[in-house]
Amino acid sequence: MKAFCSISALILLILTIITGCKSDEDKMVEFGQKYTDAWNSKKPEKMASFYALNGVLTINLGAPAVGRKQLEETAQSFMEAFPDMVLTMDSLTADNGIYRYYWTFKGTNTGPGGTGNKVDFSGFEEWTMNEEGLIQNSIGTFDAEDYQNQLDGN
Repeated sequence: MKAFCSISALILLILTIITGCKSDEDKMVEFGQKYTDAWNSKKPEKMASFYALNGVLTINLGAPAVGRKQLEETAQSFMEAFPDMVLTMDSLTADNGIYRYYWTFKGTNTGPGGTGNKVDFSGFEEWTMNEEGLIQNSIGTFDAEDYQNQLDGN
């Protein structure tokens, strides 16, 4: 009976270790979901908190947002333009320490000076992480022509 209890305890310990340890990929998927939730919170400082203090976001090869203040301003511009915005995480992939966060953005452009038109477009961000597990550099990409056509109501 003692041997059975020892084996049962060992099996339970092994199962706890296996199920309690998340892989790096699982951690990044969780990070991506929390990042998505931060965008959907409508609080730009929450989104910016996922970046290093000197983190960089570049969207469609435009001027980069550098540092949390500029990151907040970038997030705020989308949140104001699309008050009903919903971002969803479609997937997250990893390749040699580079992560691709695939997303879909939906919303109605009813913010200041808005067109009143709905948009539904997808893209991705390519992330390089720092040692603290925050985004150091993000290169965002989406079809700007499709986005503009939707914004214009075409």
